[in-house]
Amino acid sequence: MPVIKSAIKKLRQSLARTERNRSVKRQIKEKIAQFKVKPTVKTFASLSSSLDKAAKSNLFHPNKSARLKSRLSKFLVANNK
Repeated sequence: MPVIKSAIKKLRQSLARTERNRSVKRQIKEKIAQFKVKPTVKTFASLSSSLDKAAKSNLFHPNKSARLKSRLSKFLVANNK
């Protein structure tokens, strides 16, 4: 455990950020799972927005976000024929 005051604060912040990031990643995974079960334009729009926000906040690399959106849009088109 850290002894220095600033190190204690840094640890506290790090733990809070880690928990927040895990929560957001879990929510995105759940949205992807729901989308794959029932692909609709509305759920894709919501999922796309969540992925963009994750990329904007450096939770995901922007290319990963773009790749997921591309694959999911192809999935949407294939399942709505």
